[in-house]
Amino acid sequence: MNRKEERLQAIRDIVGSETIRSQDDLLRSLTGQGFEVTQATLSRDIRILKIVKEYDANNQYVYTLPASSAADVGAASPKVEFAGNLAVIKTRPGYAMGIASDIDRSAPREIVGTIAGDDTILVIPREGYSREQVAAALARFTALPDKQSNG
Repeated sequence: MNRKEERLQAIRDIVGSETIRSQDDLLRSLTGQGFEVTQATLSRDIRILKIVKEYDANNQYVYTLPASSAADVGAASPKVEFAGNLAVIKTRPGYAMGIASDIDRSAPREIVGTIAGDDTILVIPREGYSREQVAAALARFTALPDKQSNG
């Protein structure tokens, strides 16, 4: 196992066993296990692992690992809907900003940009592209591995 894989596994273990409320908490735990990580690397790792912030029983945010059951994975699949020429993507809570960032970073020619909330992304298409073309451009961001979204 290489150092990145070891770090990702350590993050999974920490988030799965400790109450982590912030990246600082996670960074402290990782440092305690001998990992030296920058904030940018930690943010990337969180996105890679699809870790989200959810409310706990005390109504405070905590980092959680994504659910792994088949029912939860199906529910996690982002859905694309259109309102006029604008596309709206619905995601699980905490996923919207990561997906929007991926869309903006890859800059499909059909997309001008995105605006993200916690679980909703507004996608602004360029003039002259049909809904089908925009949906096709978004397909790689809204499909689970080996499974295409119906959006």
